[in-house]
Amino acid sequence: MKKSTLKQYAKLIVNVGANVQKNQNVVISASVTDEYFVKYVVEECYKAKAKIVRVDWFSDEITKSTYKYAKTETLKEVPNWRVEKLKYDAEKLPASIYIDSSDPDALASVDQEKIMAVRKATSPIFKPIRDEMENKHQWTIAAIPSEKWAQKVFPNESKKNAVSKLWDAILKCARADIGDPVKNWELHNKTLLEKCTKLNSLNIDTLIYSSKNGTNFKVRLIEGLQFLGGGSYTISGVYYNPNMPTEECFISPNKMSAEGVVYASKPLSLNGKVVKDFGFKFHEGKIVEVYTKNEEDKKVFDQLINLDEGASRLGEVALVPYNSPINETGLLFNNTLFDENACCHLAIGVGFEDTIIGFEKMTKEEIKAFDINDSMIHVDFMIGTDDLSIKAITRDNKEVQIFENGTWAI
Repeated sequence: MKKSTLKQYAKLIVNVGANVQKNQNVVISASVTDEYFVKYVVEECYKAKAKIVRVDWFSDEITKSTYKYAKTETLKEVPNWRVEKLKYDAEKLPASIYIDSSDPDALASVDQEKIMAVRKATSPIFKPIRDEMENKHQWTIAAIPSEKWAQKVFPNESKKNAVSKLWDAILKCARADIGDPVKNWELHNKTLLEKCTKLNSLNIDTLIYSSKNGTNFKVRLIEGLQFLGGGSYTISGVYYNPNMPTEECFISPNKMSAEGVVYASKPLSLNGKVVKDFGFKFHEGKIVEVYTKNEEDKKVFDQLINLDEGASRLGEVALVPYNSPINETGLLFNNTLFDENACCHLAIGVGFEDTIIGFEKMTKEEIKAFDINDSMIHVDFMIGTDDLSIKAITRDNKEVQIFENGTWAI
């Protein structure tokens, strides 16, 4: 990849994704294999007048060895320096940039029960601090290829060709391949906002899903919430783009209302392990049955949805047309950032407080009264198909076809 292209993409991530502000701290999370690109992101942060840039490096291989050899009880321990580090970020509210290049199957050989046990023990320590930062600072996730990820997407190519092709696909999906990327995102955000405005004008009470794969499902929405899409605002009014790419219009549903069966239409990379051919049965908002063809996958899901009370309930409903630019690449990315923006999806776990109309002016008690789902997790899974139908029942009892044959009908 040309140096000029890498620099342009880094600039887009910093200025449009995170929208780094003058004298703001920045924290970048990235793999040790990504230094060749991260250096350009750091440089662009300083050009945007960032105060200081910290890079938190990680390694899939080291994480795998740690889970393999360290004792579970040791991994459950959280040293004070990790808590204080997060508290420092909660005080400084840095712009957070996540560079995603992980191998979708990086932890496939690791004991999944061990991963879940560690997560269950450590998440309650970190979650309250992260909750304090919610909606107060900018963050963005963007991707670059790694060799292992690239060869998952292009298994018949050499490492070099696979990486090159994945770079091309990432830049295309992130609207950074042609023209002015900044203007591309301005237009894209405007389009998504117009679609959300249309959805919100319908005053939807219930969404009803059906497709030939067996999905037959309905869920209610919460009055006083709104569909969002594209960029977001911090409470202080800074505009940023959390996901690069993004194609969704999303909202948090009534956590007690989901009923019926949904089947995944794409595989899911979960805890560093790709799972596929699965579905869920919901009753009174809760997953009561997991459908899989693989007993090990079922065990992973069973552990996941029992992490806490909210882990088995929905926190997000997202509408994405099946003919989205990402889906039209014809690629299965095995990466949630891309696959969730290829077609409609749902997410179990924590919902989004910023979908509440006027949330930024509300007290914690007022926000809590909306009873949006809360959890240690947020896991998206794709349900969009080329024949998916979604009907809306409005609060004045009208029926509106929202999706037909997998795409927008409004």
